[in-house]
Amino acid sequence: MESSCQVKGKPQSVKEYLKSWHFWKAVIAVIVGGTGGFLYYHFVGCASESCAITGNPYASIAFGGFLGYFVVNRPCAC
Repeated sequence: MESSCQVKGKPQSVKEYLKSWHFWKAVIAVIVGGTGGFLYYHFVGCASESCAITGNPYASIAFGGFLGYFVVNRPCAC
C-alpha cells in the first residue's frame, strides 16, 4: 500500500525550529486548547468536584491543552 502523503522535513537546528511554523502551530494549539478546557470547566464543569477532569481547573486546562496539541500535530497533513 502506497501513501500519497509527504511529510515535510523539520528544521535542523534548535534556533530554526523555534522560528518555524511547525513549533508555533503546536504552541498556539496548546494555548487555545487550554483556554477551551478552562472555559469548559468554568461554564459546564462538575459542581461537586467529584469529576476527574471537569472538577479541577488544572486538569481541565491540561486535558484541553493535550487535545489541542494532538489535534494539530498529526504526523501527516494530507
